[in-house]
Amino acid sequence: MILPVLAVVAGLVLLMWSAERFVDGAASTSSHLGLSPLLIGMLVIGFGTSAPELVVSVIAAAQDNPGLALGNAYGSNIVNIGLILGLVALISPLAVHSSMIRRELPILGGVTLLSALLLMGGVLGRFEGALLLLILVGFMGFSIWQALKMPDDAMSADTEQDIASHPMSLRAGLVWTLVGLLLLVVSSRLLVWGAVSIAQSFGVSDLIIGLTVVAVGTSLPELASSISALRRGEHDLVLGNVVGSNLFNTLGVVGLASLITPIEVASEVLWRDWTLMTAMTALMMVFALGWRGRAGRINRLEGGVLLLMYLTYTGFMISLVVQGGAA
Repeated sequence: MILPVLAVVAGLVLLMWSAERFVDGAASTSSHLGLSPLLIGMLVIGFGTSAPELVVSVIAAAQDNPGLALGNAYGSNIVNIGLILGLVALISPLAVHSSMIRRELPILGGVTLLSALLLMGGVLGRFEGALLLLILVGFMGFSIWQALKMPDDAMSADTEQDIASHPMSLRAGLVWTLVGLLLLVVSSRLLVWGAVSIAQSFGVSDLIIGLTVVAVGTSLPELASSISALRRGEHDLVLGNVVGSNLFNTLGVVGLASLITPIEVASEVLWRDWTLMTAMTALMMVFALGWRGRAGRINRLEGGVLLLMYLTYTGFMISLVVQGGAA
C-alpha cells in the first residue's frame, strides 16, 4: 500500500510541474509563431491546462480503467468550478469583461446538457466519443473565427501580460513544450497505477478515485495558473481557464477516452456527479453573465457558495470510501 501512495504523491507533484512547463512553453512558442494573444489564452492556455486530464484519461482508458477516465474528467470540472473558481473568488471577487467568455459560457451549458443525453444510454461508445470530438473541433473553429473578429477582447490583454511574465526564446519554448509533454506522460502513468492500486486496496471503484484524488491532482495546474493570474489582476484569464478546461474535459477528454474504450456509465454518474456538475455550471453562468442589469461578476458570497458545494460533495465521496462503497 505504501508504494501506490508514494506513486500517487510523486505522480501529482511531477504532473503539476510538467503541466506548468508545458503550458508556459506552448504559450511562448505560439506567441513567437505569431498566434494572437486571444487565441493563445483561449486554446493554448485554456485547453493546455487540461493536458493532465487528457493524458491521465487516455492512459486509464488504454489500460482498461474507463471509470477512472470518466471520473477524472467530470471530477475535474467539479473541482475547477467549486474549488478553484470558488476559492479564487473568495480571495478576490472576479469581474468579467471578456465578451468571448460570455459567448463560451452558454456553449459550455449546452455541451453539459448534451452529455446527459449520452450518459442516459448507459454506455459511452465510440460513436458518442467521435461525436464529442467532432463538436470540439467545431468549437475550436468557432473560437478561431471569433478571435479574428475581435482581436482586442479583454482576455487578450490578460494573455499578453501572462506571456510577458514568463519570457522565453523560441528555442526554450519548444524545449519546454516537449519536455513538459514527455513528463506529463510519465507522471500520468505513475498516477494511474497508484490510483488504481489504492482503489483496489480500499475496495472502491476507480470512478470514485477518479472523481476525488485524481481529479484534484490533475486540476492543480488550473489552480496554480488561476492564483498566478489573480495576483496580476487577470480576472478574465482566471474564468477563461476554467471555462476552456471544462469544455475540453467534457468534449475532448471524455470523447477520446470513450473512442479508445467504451465506458459503461453507472446510474450514480448521472444523478450524483453530472447533476452536481450541471448545477455548478449553471450557477457559474448566472454569476458570470449577470442578471437584472447586474454586471457579470463572481463575488465572495457566490464564490463561497461554489466552494461549499464542492466541500459537501467531497465529504460525501470520502464517506463512500470509508464505507467501502463500490459506486
